[in-house]
Amino acid sequence: MSEPPGAPEREAVLRDPGFCRHSTGHTAVVDWDAATGWSQPHVEPWSDLAMDPATLGLHYGQAVFEGLKAFRAGDGSVHLFRAEDHGRRLARSAARLAMAEMPPELFVRACAQLVAADEAWVPGGYGQSLYLRPLLIATEPELGLRPSRRYRCVILAYPADPCFGAGFRPLAVTTATETVRAVRGGTGEAKCAGNYAAGLLTRTEAQAAGYDEVLWLDGLERSRIEELSTMNLFLVRRDGDRPRLTTPPCDGTIVRGLTRDSLLTLAADRGIAAAEEHTTIDAVRDGLRSGRLTEVFACGTAGVVVPVGRLGIDGEDLVVGDGEEGPMTAALRSSLLDVQHRRTPDSHGWLRTVVRADENGGRRA
Repeated sequence: MSEPPGAPEREAVLRDPGFCRHSTGHTAVVDWDAATGWSQPHVEPWSDLAMDPATLGLHYGQAVFEGLKAFRAGDGSVHLFRAEDHGRRLARSAARLAMAEMPPELFVRACAQLVAADEAWVPGGYGQSLYLRPLLIATEPELGLRPSRRYRCVILAYPADPCFGAGFRPLAVTTATETVRAVRGGTGEAKCAGNYAAGLLTRTEAQAAGYDEVLWLDGLERSRIEELSTMNLFLVRRDGDRPRLTTPPCDGTIVRGLTRDSLLTLAADRGIAAAEEHTTIDAVRDGLRSGRLTEVFACGTAGVVVPVGRLGIDGEDLVVGDGEEGPMTAALRSSLLDVQHRRTPDSHGWLRTVVRADENGGRRA
């Protein structure tokens, strides 16, 4: 990577960070060895990973990752959002690939150390964050097919806007018809590198056809909606006089999104009827044609909450509502961001303070 900007240029970067264009120039590192267990986390300058060509993680795919964020509140304090839950999810992903499971408390400590070291890189704009990307990869050189006896977790940090932009423009999405992402019993629920590589061809073809993203269907019947390549999906239906919110259930083929879980909780707080249920792509098409399906939106740590304005199904392009963002999409995103930036009380205990503002307006860890 290129050298990170110095202090004079950093403020310009923080005003318009884009998504992961500029690293803070540091990483947090934790190692695991079968003989000694987990090391203590430490922060070090960004450097290349030196790996033997026979490294197990390169040949057999033992690589999992996470994505989480730190936010700045109005008083200057900095907080990690749902860090313990991200640590637990990383451990579940690792377990599925027979990798060493990092204790969530160690994961959180490593993330907090990196955020504290790079506190100056946490932007303060609404919706902006310091995006953390923990990568856990097998590092033992061995060509035998077996679990590695060594792993390294490297945590990267980037000031960031939401990945589809701060304007949250409606996305154009098309369904995958020739390929599948996951089947029950596979690794669809794990955040492992191979899951994302398997979807790249279809996503690239969709983007060449004018779409932003791909909606994956179930891997057996190809009849039920599941999720996008990097985000979970929600539907808003007109149910009498009240809207009703639904999302596909997590039954082994989709990622257990923490943004998804947060939105279900926040919807309940607002008295919105919400449920996890299977929905066929035919029901989605019928709902859009009839107007009963009024909003579709995607959500994830990187993208936050993004409306879907156009959905391609079997060669037919259907407009969602009027093609613009719907009121429930906007309301739930605001509810989420207000908690993340501490504009509203953290009634669910999702925030972990990393850096506090002192009485004089400065900051202290």
